[in-house]
Amino acid sequence: MKKTILVVDDSVHIRMLLEAMLQHKYKVYTAEDGLSALMWLAAGNTPDIIITDIQMPRLDGWELISNLNSNLLFNDIPVMVLTGISLHDVNFVHPNVVHVINKPFDPRDLIEKIGFQLNRELPMAANG
Repeated sequence: MKKTILVVDDSVHIRMLLEAMLQHKYKVYTAEDGLSALMWLAAGNTPDIIITDIQMPRLDGWELISNLNSNLLFNDIPVMVLTGISLHDVNFVHPNVVHVINKPFDPRDLIEKIGFQLNRELPMAANG
């Protein structure tokens, strides 16, 4: 079964690019801002990972992450921040932020980080 990724970005070009890059291996859903993402989650959807921008209208990435952190249903979903602004030590403030990637980004690096994050939760095979 394919893992699910929620991409949250106000740029239609970024959403389309990430969907095209990832749809062969993952189920990809998109939202144009944090509010749309929260509505998608409230409808009973739970992604395996969220990739979000920070600067967005209506509800920005920080507000989205804060909402995720305060909700027991969503506070264990790993979040990757994909942003055009410079950020440092974000994971110390937001424990579910697993990576901060600056735009422009290397698609291979992003795919590798997503794969690592999604596969690290799988149980290790027993030897012997």
